Amino acid sequence: MDVDAFIAVHRSDWQRLDDLVRRRRLDGAESDELLVLYQRVSTHLSIIRSVDPESALSGALSTRLSRARTRFTGARSNVMEDVAQFFVISLPAAFYRIRWLTAAVGVVFIAVTWLYAAWVVNTPGVIPALGTDEDLRQFVEEDFVNYYSENPAASFAGLVWTNNAWIALQAVAFGVTGIWPAFILYQNAQGIGLAAGMMASYDRLDVFFVYILPHGFMELTAIFIATAAGLRIFWAWVAPGRRPRSAALAEEGRSLITVALGLVLVLLVSGLVEGFVTPSPLPAWLRLGIGFLVFAAYWAYTLILGRRAVAAGHRGDLGVVDRGDAVITA
Repeated sequence: MDVDAFIAVHRSDWQRLDDLVRRRRLDGAESDELLVLYQRVSTHLSIIRSVDPESALSGALSTRLSRARTRFTGARSNVMEDVAQFFVISLPAAFYRIRWLTAAVGVVFIAVTWLYAAWVVNTPGVIPALGTDEDLRQFVEEDFVNYYSENPAASFAGLVWTNNAWIALQAVAFGVTGIWPAFILYQNAQGIGLAAGMMASYDRLDVFFVYILPHGFMELTAIFIATAAGLRIFWAWVAPGRRPRSAALAEEGRSLITVALGLVLVLLVSGLVEGFVTPSPLPAWLRLGIGFLVFAAYWAYTLILGRRAVAAGHRGDLGVVDRGDAVITA
């Protein structure tokens, strides 16, 4: 089929549909015309999809039809219903689909962190290379702990939240490269491993865990999730299976951007813990307990609601109509 000729023949119908959709009021004849054009353009979309389902023209026609459908049916759904759909179905389904990859990323992270810490503790010359004895003692005895309380809790929590949310969004958005998520994971593992090694070398490993774990349980898990989501997008590009590569990337990208949006909220909770619980005078066992409860709540949410959503056929993707897979014609 000659797509250019097809566009030239039918452009006037598409432009007329756009014109009717933009009008503030329609009389009876114009309303009837809108419905006729909607059905006609739906047929055009079906023809284009049979030839090139992932073309720009296909997307443009889907958008036109979506606007027209909203014009004569009203809002698609109640805003509160959409919010509930996101948190009860889409988000847990997206988290659940990458649960095993998240766990695998966590294992790799812990292994790299442990190797760096062991290298610092057991390799002669590493500690002196990291700084003078005076500087290192300043770090392990004061700076490490003071970092969590040198700023007001609210502003510190906000700073941590925005920084970590930005990292998570990058890991997902640039996941198609296959390099950036792995780099983010390695960089964080290296930094924590070096800090753990320095603390252990000065017999302050207990302090390290008391100040890292309350928020770290969930904060690090969020980084694992973001890395897993990014790598999942990369793998959809490398091995799309029977799907066209562009379709595989679009499907996984939509589903896993849902993960990135969810992680903004997950990291908000983690930031609140880091700002208000980690540096608090609460007993160590209680601070650790609060952090672990947040971590357990995330996995309960993912495994219970996520399993249920995936079993019902949800993937965390947009709905059929929103993503343009089907068009209502009557």
